[in-house]
Amino acid sequence: MKPQDTIKEKGSMWIFGYGSLVWKPNFTYQRRKIGHIKGYKRRFWQGDDFYRGNKERIARVVTLIADQEASTWGVAYEVTDSQTEACLQYLNMREVVLGSYSTQMVEFFPKDSGQGPLLALVYIATPDNPTYLGPASDKEIAAQIAICSGSTGHNAEYLICLAEFMRLYCPEVDDEHLFSIQSALLNLFSDCGGIKLPNVKLPLLGTALKDA
Repeated sequence: MKPQDTIKEKGSMWIFGYGSLVWKPNFTYQRRKIGHIKGYKRRFWQGDDFYRGNKERIARVVTLIADQEASTWGVAYEVTDSQTEACLQYLNMREVVLGSYSTQMVEFFPKDSGQGPLLALVYIATPDNPTYLGPASDKEIAAQIAICSGSTGHNAEYLICLAEFMRLYCPEVDDEHLFSIQSALLNLFSDCGGIKLPNVKLPLLGTALKDA
């Protein structure tokens, strides 16, 4: 089902975020819910030469990789009919044009007990896109993140905000890939005497997600 069809049928649609969208959506929405999708794992395998990196130093950001045994946690935002056009135009520029992501529809399972699955739009960077980087060791990914910065800030900020979101809102979830890279990054900065992590601001993480 296309997003436009979802809007026509239900009067609103849900958008699932698992990267920077969890703390920095930058679009108007009706409400938001914490939850997960099944059949995908989050990986720092997508390159970014604009937001968190540049042409000389390509940053590492997350995408989703198909894995039937996995699930990925994040935030789903509900946008109403009147909000949809502006929201999708903004996300098309942010995620598709500048990020090389494409869209898919997935089932989103809210964390709330008693709430059934919701159909949601998600942005995924597939291996055939021009800035896809693919797998690397945790230490290699951390080393790449440590030296990258782009138009919206340091690559380390992206990693740390995502890890802090998971610890604050999904404490029962052990995101080994995410937390191992964060640990490798912190060790890297600790081993380099005199070098400090960039000043990281958590715009969403100071307040509870009570909109749902």
